Amino acid sequence: MKNDSRLKNIMLPAHIADMFARSPEVLIAGSADEIASHVCPSAGGKFAVSYDVPGKGVITEATVCMAKNGFVANYEEEYMRRRDPACMLIGDDLPTDKDRFSGRFAFDFASVKKDTFAWMTDQRLLAFMFWAGGEAIRIPALAIVPANAAFFAYGLSLLQGCFDPSALPSPVSPRAIMYVAPTLRHTHFGGKQIVVHARGDVHEVFSFNLYPGPSAKKGVYGVLLTIGEKEQWITAHASAVRVVTPYDNRTVIMHEGASGGGKSEMLEHVHRQDDGSLLVGTNTVSGETMSIVLPKTCELKPIADDMALCHPSFQRDNGKLYIRDAEHGWFIRVNHITNYGTDPDIESRSIHPSERLLFLNIDASPGSTALLWEHIEDAPGKPCPNPRFIFPRSSMPGTIEGACGVDIRSFGVRTPPSTAASPGYGILGLIQVLPPALAWLWRLVSPRGYDNPSIVADSGIGSEGVGSYWPFATGLRCDQANLLLEQIVRTPRVRYILTPNQHIGAWRVGFMPQWIMREYFARRGSHGFSRNEIHPSPCPLLGYEMNRIVVEGQAIEPFLLHTRLQPEMGDAGFAAGAAVLTAFFREELAHYAAGLSPLGKRIIACCLQNGGIADYESLIPSDGFWHEDDGDDTVAAR
Repeated sequence: MKNDSRLKNIMLPAHIADMFARSPEVLIAGSADEIASHVCPSAGGKFAVSYDVPGKGVITEATVCMAKNGFVANYEEEYMRRRDPACMLIGDDLPTDKDRFSGRFAFDFASVKKDTFAWMTDQRLLAFMFWAGGEAIRIPALAIVPANAAFFAYGLSLLQGCFDPSALPSPVSPRAIMYVAPTLRHTHFGGKQIVVHARGDVHEVFSFNLYPGPSAKKGVYGVLLTIGEKEQWITAHASAVRVVTPYDNRTVIMHEGASGGGKSEMLEHVHRQDDGSLLVGTNTVSGETMSIVLPKTCELKPIADDMALCHPSFQRDNGKLYIRDAEHGWFIRVNHITNYGTDPDIESRSIHPSERLLFLNIDASPGSTALLWEHIEDAPGKPCPNPRFIFPRSSMPGTIEGACGVDIRSFGVRTPPSTAASPGYGILGLIQVLPPALAWLWRLVSPRGYDNPSIVADSGIGSEGVGSYWPFATGLRCDQANLLLEQIVRTPRVRYILTPNQHIGAWRVGFMPQWIMREYFARRGSHGFSRNEIHPSPCPLLGYEMNRIVVEGQAIEPFLLHTRLQPEMGDAGFAAGAAVLTAFFREELAHYAAGLSPLGKRIIACCLQNGGIADYESLIPSDGFWHEDDGDDTVAAR
C-alpha cells in the first residue's frame, strides 16, 4: 500500500480499513497531479476503461486519450454522455421526499452495499481526500475509485480539490465518502446511471457509473444540501459574477436556474459576429435578423459557476445575500461553441491551460490538442448535445475568492419558440422584474425548459424542483422551500428578475438576453424602479415588464420586451402561452400542500387564487423596490 503516512492521518470506518487491507493495491493521492499520473497508463496515449462483468464479458465504459492540453474521455454509450435525472435514490430510512431504493428495486440496498464492497476489495484502488464545499467550510470527504478509472478521480479532484492528509496537524474523519463501482450498473441496475445516497453520521454516496455529472458533481452537491438542511443553510444552484462597467460601477449578479438555464454562460463574454456586432436574434418564421452595436462591454470577475454557498458565516446584517463558490473547478458545457472564434477567451484558456484539463464528449486523438468545438457525434450528423470540460477556477483571471454581497438574483428559463399558430410558454420578454414573493414561486417550480442539453429527458416544460437543485437534494421538499423563503425575507435589498434564453416569442435569441441584461443592470445599478420604467405584465406570474431598455445608446426593440407585440404572436398567442405557464405552476405547486411556513402557504394560495402583482408585493415588502418618479422619461442605462 502506497502513501501509508497519508492513510494514518485519515480516521477510516472499519469496513473501509478492511477493504484497503485486502485490496491488491491502494494508492492514496495527495494532489491532482498524482492522480493525473494514473489516468492514461498506456504507452500509446490511449486507454480503455474496461471491466470483466459476470455474464456479460468485457465491457468498455469509456476510452481516455492524452491530448496536449489534458485528458479526453469518451463514453461508449450515448446514454452515458449526460445525466439521467432519475438516477438518484435514497438508501436509508431517514425522512425524504425522494425515491427510495426500496421503492424501485426488489432487492434491498444492504445487499448492494455488500456486493459493492466485495467488488471494490478485488480492485486496485485510488483514494484521496477533498473538502466538500471548499476550504471556507472544510467538510472532509473521501473518494474511493477503481484505479483504472483514474480519469473520473482526476475530474473529481478538479471539481472539488484534493489535499494531502499527512499535511494536517491532526487526523481527520470523513463526513462524506464516495464509492465508485461502475460494474454494478450492469449486474444490478439494467445499465442505468444509479447513484445512491445513504445518510448518517457519515454521508455515503455510491456511484454506479463513470459519468461525473450525477456523482462527482451533483453527488457532492447532494452532500452539501443534506448538511445545509440539518444546519439551516443553502447551497444555491447558481453562477455569480461581479460586473464592472467602463465607469467602474460594480454590480453582483447571481444567476439561478435549472440545468441548461445559462449559469456558465453568465460568466462568458458576450458572443460577437465577425463585424463585432451582437446578433440579438433571428425570427424563426421570417428569417429576419436583428443586431446591435456595443463597442465596449463590462469587465467580468467570476464568483461561482454552478454552486454558490450561502453559509451563515458569510452573512452580514445589511439586507444583502452573501455567497462564495462551493467548487474548486467548473463543469462547463460547450455545445454552443460550434466553431473557432465563438468565444475566443474560453477557447484560448482551454487550448493553453495552466494545468491539465479533462474533456468529455470531445473528439480528439492522442497527442492532438482537444478543441471545444470538436464535439463527438451520438450518431452520424448528430452532435452530442452535452460536450463538457472541467476548468479549474484558479485558471480564470479575476476570479473572486471571498464572499460577495448579491445585488440582483436572476433566474434563467429555457423557452421554446412560441407563436399564435404554435403557442407555448416562450412569452417572456427580455427582462421580467419580480417582487420577492413571486421570485420564490419561480424557485419552487424551476422550469427545466425547452431542449435541455444537459440531461436525458423527454421534451416539454418539466420541472427541476425547489431551488432548481431538488434533483440533487436528499431530504424534504418543504424544508428546502422554507429555507429559500426565509433567505429571501432576510435579504430585502436583493432585486429579482427573470431572463429567458433560446427564444423570445418567435425570435431565436440563444443566451443573448442574459448578456444584454448583465450589461444593462451593471450600468443602471440595482436600485429601485420608477413607475415609468416598468409596468405589470398581463400574466401576473411574469411580474413586471420593462418599458424600455437602452444600453450605450442602443435601444432594444419593444417586441422583445413585450412579446404580444410580435405579429407572429399577438394577444391571443400570449394568452395561450400564459395559460400553459399557469397550468404548469398549478401542477408543480401541488407538491407543497403541507409542511410550508404560514407565509409560504399564503403565497401559494395567492397564486392558486389568481392573485395579481400587487397581492404578491404585499406578501413580502421589498426594501426600496420602488423609488420616487422624478417626472422624467424612463430611466435608461447610458
